[in-house]
Amino acid sequence: MKHFMIRYEFKNGTTEAWHQEIGRFIKAIDGDPELKGRIGYRVLKNRDDGNYFHLASVTDEAAQKALQSRDFFKAYQEMTRKVAGGEVTVAPIEWIGQTA
Repeated sequence: MKHFMIRYEFKNGTTEAWHQEIGRFIKAIDGDPELKGRIGYRVLKNRDDGNYFHLASVTDEAAQKALQSRDFFKAYQEMTRKVAGGEVTVAPIEWIGQTA
């Protein structure tokens, strides 16, 4: 399992429209038979400012490549750059521990 954190500050558009776009993206992943259960995606926002954190998990390289080949992924990736004013950081991360 590989994990990634995507970080940015929301700068352009409305949060309502952005949150709807996030929901559509998650729904597209869950609705794709090749990706469902192989891609995990969570989006968090700092309550006190416009900083967002997306936590993505992929079961394997094939799932990652499949996601990256989808048109809905490419459109979402571009929209993320737009709402962030072009400043998006993607970092591979490791889980150290978690509750059950």
